[in-house]
Amino acid sequence: MYKLLIRPLLFLLDAESAHHFSFTMIKLLSKLGVGGLMRKKFVIEDSLLEREVFGLKFKNPVGLAAGFDKDAKLYNEFSDYGFGFVEIGTLTPKPQPGNPKKRLFRLIEDQAIINRMGFNNKGVFEAVDQLKKKHRVLVGGNIGKNKTTPNEDAVRDYLICHEALFEHVDYFVVNVSSPNTPGLRELQDRGPLTYMLNKLKQQNVKMAKKQAAKQKPILLKIAPDLTEDQLLDIIEIVTTTGIDGVIATNTTIARKDLKSLLILTEEKGGLSGKPLTKRSTEVIRFLAENSNKSFPIIGVGGIHSPEDALEKLDAGADLIQLYTGFVYEGPGLIKRINQAILERARKAVHA
Repeated sequence: MYKLLIRPLLFLLDAESAHHFSFTMIKLLSKLGVGGLMRKKFVIEDSLLEREVFGLKFKNPVGLAAGFDKDAKLYNEFSDYGFGFVEIGTLTPKPQPGNPKKRLFRLIEDQAIINRMGFNNKGVFEAVDQLKKKHRVLVGGNIGKNKTTPNEDAVRDYLICHEALFEHVDYFVVNVSSPNTPGLRELQDRGPLTYMLNKLKQQNVKMAKKQAAKQKPILLKIAPDLTEDQLLDIIEIVTTTGIDGVIATNTTIARKDLKSLLILTEEKGGLSGKPLTKRSTEVIRFLAENSNKSFPIIGVGGIHSPEDALEKLDAGADLIQLYTGFVYEGPGLIKRINQAILERARKAVHA
């Protein structure tokens, strides 16, 4: 139904308008009490799907990647469509409008999206108000810096977001890999990144003691455009700082072997979707093999089928996330992936 009816209607709108319309409809359906029907249709519950990763128990390993529910408006509603966890953000201390429109583009022939949104969000403190609702799903908080904050002061922005969200999310993701905030990727360099992660770890300890709570897992989201030497640096940084894992990968600035019109493929921003499938899997495999699987990895990038998902897991991912695949394939993709994972697990049990 999604690909035959709903997607063609959504694709009549420009990409950003379709996104906002989808949010409105999901919220409306939930208010009308349709959430229960969605759960019956899309949610699979089985102990063989459960995963315990960085101290958290996930109902299933398929999550919604950051960028979709930036302001934490619909995280509970998205659980009705089968997601085992939802990552909100990227959030910044102050609200910001992001980059000028038009800034979101579908590359339909490539089953891809280019975005240069620029961390558009209403600010971390408004998200905190949204997060005070009872959670039906594990929620990750993806944090970044405001565009106007110089890199030398970036740590302050990440610490503000971490402190504000500490009570309200289950894990944190440090986003220094978006290509859409000028200079942000420079924070992936060994020196500034090590400094930032150490500061966040120190605050994490303080916040846990202050609230008599457990420390929250901290993950690093990295770009797919890093070289092997840079990836080796990432492994070393994760090990020395003691953070809890890596999300591989963010969007890419590469534009290789695309089929869509040049006027689209030359748009600035991060590319996601099918063209990223192979590279993100390569990064996952490299991290897993060269770290001797010493830390958890969340795999994201170009997952449009159960086969894509299983490939990520086989490469070394502990969990996976969807974004562009969800746009093109709809919620049925979440169910098909969980069915494939469950089928494999059952075969392993009876082998």
